[in-house]
Amino acid sequence: MKFGASRSRQGGHRLTRLDSERRGRVTLGIINGYDKHKMREPHRRAIARAGAVAAAFEANLALFGFPLPEEVRTPAQLAAWSRQKTTIGQGAAYFVELAERGRVAIFEAAERGFPPQLGTPILTTSKPRPQLALDLSAIALRVNTGESLLLVFGLGPHGPPEPVRRACAADFDVTEIGYSLETATALGAVASAVWHATKRARPR
Repeated sequence: MKFGASRSRQGGHRLTRLDSERRGRVTLGIINGYDKHKMREPHRRAIARAGAVAAAFEANLALFGFPLPEEVRTPAQLAAWSRQKTTIGQGAAYFVELAERGRVAIFEAAERGFPPQLGTPILTTSKPRPQLALDLSAIALRVNTGESLLLVFGLGPHGPPEPVRRACAADFDVTEIGYSLETATALGAVASAVWHATKRARPR
């Protein structure tokens, strides 16, 4: 699956599908909940891990509110910087690959909502709002019928802030029984589950 990238007004890159399949995109959206002023080790680790997961399960990656160093302004620059800072994800090689393919976007904080080109925002949470809860089969059906989804993850001990929760159109608990997962674990669990479910549900 191929993607292109172009500059958006929100300060990131618009992820554009170039293939002719009618399936929607899946983008993993990471909301920074750690230090908002200085890049620290949890940020670096999260970026490398998310890049590896996105690459493995054919997803795009969007980063929101990360305090990037002054010399980093684009996904390609972030990839080069990450490669020097971590050994996770084969020394950030998976993140570099993802960025080179135009499948990484960088945005400011998402308190005012999400860029519409990323798709319908769905909050990954252990406490889904009952009236907005989706199960895995519903997510697979949406993707396979052409709807692009932004799966939102909160990075940090407190999860995404309330404005971000309100900006999400639906909620998804990958465990289905309210188990709270650490962000890296949740990323892998959700991306893997959605990838396998969409392949099983795909019309032949």
